[in-house]
Amino acid sequence: MSRPQGQGDVMRVLVTGAAGFIGFCLTRRLLARGDEVIGIDNLNDYYQVSLKHDRVGLLREEGGNRFTFHHLDFSDMGALNAALEGMEIDRIAHLGAQAGVRYSLENPQAYVSSNLAGHVNLLELARHRAVEHMVYASSSSVYGGNTKLPFAVEDRTDHPVSLYAATKRADELMSETYAHLFALPLTGLRFFTVYGPWGRPDMMLWNFTRRILAGLPIPVFNHGEMYRDFTYIDDIIAGVIACLDSAPANDGNEKAGGSVKPHALYNIGNSQSEPLMKVVGLLEEACGRKAEIEMLPMQPGDVPATYADISAISRDLGYAPTTSIEVGVPAFVDWYRAYHRV
Repeated sequence: MSRPQGQGDVMRVLVTGAAGFIGFCLTRRLLARGDEVIGIDNLNDYYQVSLKHDRVGLLREEGGNRFTFHHLDFSDMGALNAALEGMEIDRIAHLGAQAGVRYSLENPQAYVSSNLAGHVNLLELARHRAVEHMVYASSSSVYGGNTKLPFAVEDRTDHPVSLYAATKRADELMSETYAHLFALPLTGLRFFTVYGPWGRPDMMLWNFTRRILAGLPIPVFNHGEMYRDFTYIDDIIAGVIACLDSAPANDGNEKAGGSVKPHALYNIGNSQSEPLMKVVGLLEEACGRKAEIEMLPMQPGDVPATYADISAISRDLGYAPTTSIEVGVPAFVDWYRAYHRV
C-alpha cells in the first residue's frame, strides 16, 4: 500500500487494542506500508489469551524495531502516560474496548472502565499531545432497535438496547465535546459485523465453525430470522486507513454524522444485509459437513437485523468493499483450520 503524500518520512501511530482482531490487522497493514506502530493492549481473558499472544508475536516478527508493544490497561491514565513518555505520536487508532453485546449483561463494570474512562483517557492523550487525528471504534449497535434499514449516520441513536451500545454512543458524544472544545480532529467508525482470518472466538462465525467441525449443535437465535451486514476484515482495514489518512477539517462545514466541528462519524460495513441461514449454508459447504441447528428465541440486547448505509464514507473517502460472503466465509474457514490444524 502506498504511503499518503505530503507526510514526513515515517508516521508514528498509536494503536490501542493492538492484540485484538481489528487492531492487529490494522497494525500489520500500517507496518507493511512503512509506518511505526506503538501497540497497547491489556491482554484480558475475555477470550483465549493465547490467540492475542500469537497476534502480537506475528507483529513483532513482521514489524521488527518499527513495532513497540505495551502490555497495559489504557483505563489507567498513570500507566498510559508513563509508558508513552518521550514517544512521538502523530495519529491514534483507538480500537481497544471491552467488546460484546451479551457480555455487557454479565460484567457492566468492564464496559464502564474500558469504554468510558478509557475513551476519555485517549481523548486527553490526543489533546495534550496535539495529535493530527484520532480514529476511534464505535459500533453499529448504537442504532439500537431502529427498524428503518439501512442504518444511516443521520439516524437517531438515542435508544440503545445494550450497555455496550450505550457506551459506544457515549464515546461519540464525548468525542464531539473534545472536537468542540479543543478543535481535536476525530473520526468515529460504526463497525458492522467484522469477520475474517484472525477473528474473535466470541463471534458467531468462529463459534459456528468450531461447533460444526466438532459435530456440536449451533445455537441460532430468533429462530433463524437474523440478518447481518457481514464485513470482511480486509475491507474494514482499507476503510480505517482511508480515515486515518484523512482528518476532518476544522472549517465549520457539516461533516458526516452532523457535526460542524472536526468530527466525522461513518458507517463501515459491506452494505449487504445477509440472512444468517445463508451464512450457515456457506459454513456447511466450507466445513464439508451439515450443521446440527438448535433454533432459539431472540437474546436480550440483540437486534434482528443490521444493514449499513455507507454512502457517506464512500462519498468522502472512496470506500468500496469488494469481498462477498461467498469469498470471505470460506477464507475464514481455511484460516481457522490451518490455525487449529483441524
